[in-house]
Amino acid sequence: MLMMLVDYVGSIFPIIAHSPWNGLRLADFVMPFFLFIAGVSLALVYKKVSNRVDATCKAVLRAVKLFFLGVFLQGGYFHGINSLTYGVDIERIRWLGILQRISIGYIVAALCEIWLSCRIHREVGFFRSYYWHWFMVFSLSAIYLGLLYGLYVPDWRFEISNPTSSLPSVNSSVVYIVKCSVRGDLGPACNSAGMIDRYVLGIDHLYTKPVYRNLKECNMTNSQVSEGSPSWCHASYDPEGLLSSLTAAVTCIIGLQCGHVLAHMQDHKERIQRWSLFSVSLLLLGVFLAFIGIPVNKSLYTISYLLITSASAGITFCALYLLVDVYGYRWVTSPLEWMGKHSLSIFVLVTSNIAIIAIQGFYWSKPENNIIHWIVACFVHR
Repeated sequence: MLMMLVDYVGSIFPIIAHSPWNGLRLADFVMPFFLFIAGVSLALVYKKVSNRVDATCKAVLRAVKLFFLGVFLQGGYFHGINSLTYGVDIERIRWLGILQRISIGYIVAALCEIWLSCRIHREVGFFRSYYWHWFMVFSLSAIYLGLLYGLYVPDWRFEISNPTSSLPSVNSSVVYIVKCSVRGDLGPACNSAGMIDRYVLGIDHLYTKPVYRNLKECNMTNSQVSEGSPSWCHASYDPEGLLSSLTAAVTCIIGLQCGHVLAHMQDHKERIQRWSLFSVSLLLLGVFLAFIGIPVNKSLYTISYLLITSASAGITFCALYLLVDVYGYRWVTSPLEWMGKHSLSIFVLVTSNIAIIAIQGFYWSKPENNIIHWIVACFVHR
């Protein structure tokens, strides 16, 4: 529901849309909440694992299907509701996206639960009973920090097709040069996360409309970056990139730990106490890191962003548990429950605009004269 809200209302009220770079808005909570609840569910699915190899095969297959569904939906095959065409150039297909990130976080957390669970105490403890999970959390975070701050980012260049530009061109493409030669920069132009994606995936396979174009430096007018803007404003950048997928997977593992409490404890009070203490601790740590200078950044999925959003997910989960399971107000959240049961279908049909694109296939006389066109025209004239 939150994803639909920020997708469709965010264009009207930008204050709830994604933060252009540093900062935290309502839309920036969507991805961590997905990852968190995926982790919680894994603790229930793999509460008892009789055959680890079989469970691993099923988890890998599920992750692969989710990954390629994401490629199909967000790889560029569909051109949006304003276009009556479809199809994608394989040389420019986008490999990473929302479902792909969830699939990566899912498989990392699933393998942790299947192979690294070693309950050595009768009581469930976040550190004592699943210490290998926390070893993975600290390892992934350490690798992320080492690469984010340690890699040297040289100057780089890229080309985009724009034959009308007055800038130097090669084969009808505009050549842009981004000056970096830095290490540990967390800006949109010279961060190592973007460099890794450009080297491994290729700049042609990244997201072509990064949200940082909404920064003042990029001078966006009519959804286009002005020619006089900094060169990096014209570049592609993937907010679901490779490096940030490490910390995204950590969010899934954190959700897994909260799921352990749900799976192995029965007392409402003890569950709520553990969730609350854990979430508040993460929140305080995240705020402290933000205070000492580690920015809260969704595109980079920084450690402070990871902690604050994971804590928010834990607090939200705890509040809903208190409302529904403890006090019995299930009718209040029944629409949300229905959406939760059909979340993937809703994402495919509504959030990815597949339903709207399908409806556009019915038209009168010519393709442009379709039902969606009529509805849009009515709103415009009003």
